[in-house]
Amino acid sequence: MNAMFRHLSAITLASLFITGVAQAQDAPGTRIGVRGEITTVSADALKVHTYSGSDVTVNLTKDTMVRAVTLANIEDIKPGSYIGSAAIPQEDGTLKALEVHVFPPELAGTGDGHRPFDLGKGSSMTNGSVGDLVVSNGRTLTVNYKGGQQKILVPEDVPIVNLTPGDRSLLKVGVKIVTFATQGADGTLTAQSISAGKDGVKPPM
Repeated sequence: MNAMFRHLSAITLASLFITGVAQAQDAPGTRIGVRGEITTVSADALKVHTYSGSDVTVNLTKDTMVRAVTLANIEDIKPGSYIGSAAIPQEDGTLKALEVHVFPPELAGTGDGHRPFDLGKGSSMTNGSVGDLVVSNGRTLTVNYKGGQQKILVPEDVPIVNLTPGDRSLLKVGVKIVTFATQGADGTLTAQSISAGKDGVKPPM
């Protein structure tokens, strides 16, 4: 009887843990990625038609940062450049880029590190300084960040963009954006930063 009780208790605790994790993923205060096209602009909010087909409202504050996304290429990346790259793991342990964005010098250090990301199953985001760039045998970046290093293969068809300081004049109907918003207790979304495509560019992040 005691053994059965212990077994049932273990199952109950495991169920509670799994439920708690699921709830935490949608808990207030978590960051939610919103990707899509602006449909309405007001002084304190954007309406966005997301790529998944939903329409969401994202609130703006005086602290919401806006960055411009413009086209770049591999030649814009040099040793010492500060970049970010969403990527997926390969069998040999290296990463294959899904996109690469290049920061200007004044934004070096932004988001330094390696962490899970939401651009695909198993994807990660690595932000750091380029230590080496090899283009003779594929295109491979060595990215250094505090406490670690990653090697990232950048296929020819992977989008590369510049990420530069911008302002709210970039936020217009029809502009494609990526924003990471904080969800409030009432479910409202508030943008911490917005990456807005300039001249028709679709942010790949």
